[in-house]
Amino acid sequence: MSKSQLTYQLFFLNIPHKSLCTNTSNRCAKLWDCETGECIKTFEHHGPVRGVAWADGSNMFATISDPFVEHNAQISVYDAPENDDPANYPDSPRLEIDLPKIDGKRVNATNIVWLNLNEALFVTFDNGSIRLYDPVTGEELDEFFPHEKKINRVSFNQDKTLFITSSSDFTAKLYDVVDLRHMKTYKTDRPVNDAVISETKDHILLGGGQDAMSVTTTSGKVGKFETRFFHLVYEEEFGAVKGHFGPINALAINPNGRSYASGAEDGYIRLHFFDKSYLDMKDPVPEENVEGESSDEAEEKAEEVTDSDSD
Repeated sequence: MSKSQLTYQLFFLNIPHKSLCTNTSNRCAKLWDCETGECIKTFEHHGPVRGVAWADGSNMFATISDPFVEHNAQISVYDAPENDDPANYPDSPRLEIDLPKIDGKRVNATNIVWLNLNEALFVTFDNGSIRLYDPVTGEELDEFFPHEKKINRVSFNQDKTLFITSSSDFTAKLYDVVDLRHMKTYKTDRPVNDAVISETKDHILLGGGQDAMSVTTTSGKVGKFETRFFHLVYEEEFGAVKGHFGPINALAINPNGRSYASGAEDGYIRLHFFDKSYLDMKDPVPEENVEGESSDEAEEKAEEVTDSDSD
């Protein structure tokens, strides 16, 4: 099978090892040398591999694979010893977690992430659920249902204290990582394929659009393929950036907060640089009026606070 026939869906870079792990639809995960582009090792799976993730410390990585024929969906954890030659990594996983059918229906994992200090494997599913697994024993630690439909993507902030889920139920939801507490919901009128948290502003970026199957009969305007900007705290949409003519599947914000990239079904990756007005923009802070205080007086107080802050 040629490279053109494969679907590379997700990859994770391992900085200490200078290696890249990718998952493909031809039932394998591949390890690549970042400097030479050489494929170092191939890890065979029973079904198409939907996600990969390196553990903290880079001594392990985990994969999620779809069911295939008589095999159930699985989570697999592989050892990747730091001082070993990657070509000599074990072929078989040290842990396999079987994901059996629920009420006769197959449930597929869509994303996998290691939580801080490798305390748990965080896995999202196409039935709208999230599960936490012990990466040593494979025991299921927790399960909850943030969405009614498939969770397409999950993104964490840089220190993994918050995460945001993107779903086909037209919403993205913000959660606290420590207690899995639901904090905010960002509602749209289209499937949400990805959402990311800005590291420099209290903003959320959402991408998605009409289902890809209907794109050929729909204009970009009707398909709603913009990147949408929401305020993290107030859940309000305040802007949108157009450009794609297919559903947006992936978003990433530069850690310095000055640009972001979007990838879409139209085959393009677009790099967007924020203009000065956005970088200098200060988010409004709504204040409740003191009893008996007019709205004009409240506005004057707000202006005074803003002026004093600028001084």
